[in-house]
Amino acid sequence: MFNFCSLYSGSSGNSLFIETNNTRLLVDAGVSSKKIENALLDMNIEPSTLDGILVTHEHTDHVQGLGTFSNKFDLPVFVNQETLDAMPKQRDKISSNNIKTFKVTDKFSIGDLDIKPFSIPHDAANPCGFNIWNGTKKISIATDIGHMTDNILNNLEESLFILLEANYDPEVLRCSSYPFPLKARIAGPTGHLSNEIAGKTISHLLSSGLKNAMLGHLSKESNFPELAYQTVVDELIANHNFDQSNLSLCVASRDVPSKLIHI
Repeated sequence: MFNFCSLYSGSSGNSLFIETNNTRLLVDAGVSSKKIENALLDMNIEPSTLDGILVTHEHTDHVQGLGTFSNKFDLPVFVNQETLDAMPKQRDKISSNNIKTFKVTDKFSIGDLDIKPFSIPHDAANPCGFNIWNGTKKISIATDIGHMTDNILNNLEESLFILLEANYDPEVLRCSSYPFPLKARIAGPTGHLSNEIAGKTISHLLSSGLKNAMLGHLSKESNFPELAYQTVVDELIANHNFDQSNLSLCVASRDVPSKLIHI
């Protein structure tokens, strides 16, 4: 068994769930502890059975409930030192015994999952995505990406499943109510990934075995789920003789857990 579920995904909060026969993890805890708890209980998952929480970076939409949730259920938090130092309010809620630091250059294991962090360009202390293996099966988590790089592409290759950011559409962003500095940040080199680049990325990954992709971290103000989905499909058609039966593609909801993806 190797399962993935997006509990919450979007600019307002992110938390992902991964399980195998022996290991259960969250990636990020960017909504309230209570919302995460309720989502897990709705899936018949007792939060205290989790083996830990991986942290991508310190922005509120990824760590809002982290300290409270870790403290309530006595859960280890796996985080790099720079990110830990950048979130003192969360750090101070976590028992020192539950703080497990990693280096973004180093692989580590939790239960029967092998994890390799990789750096991403985003305006945070030391942000990262994750490759996660259960045996030979590999999945990847990659959001909050200001621009796609060869290093990220190399890390994403050979993934069977990917949760990839499709944060904004440039035209919708331009017409949004966001102030200009925020628009510039989102579209800048350490901001977020557009629908089009998400599509080009998934198109590239098809040749290395990608079977399942979920678009995540959509902006509430500068994107729409239908638009993100169609833009990615258009890119796939443009770059391949695309057969939708070869790739399962869906969009993660902001407020509702996704279906359980079986890897």
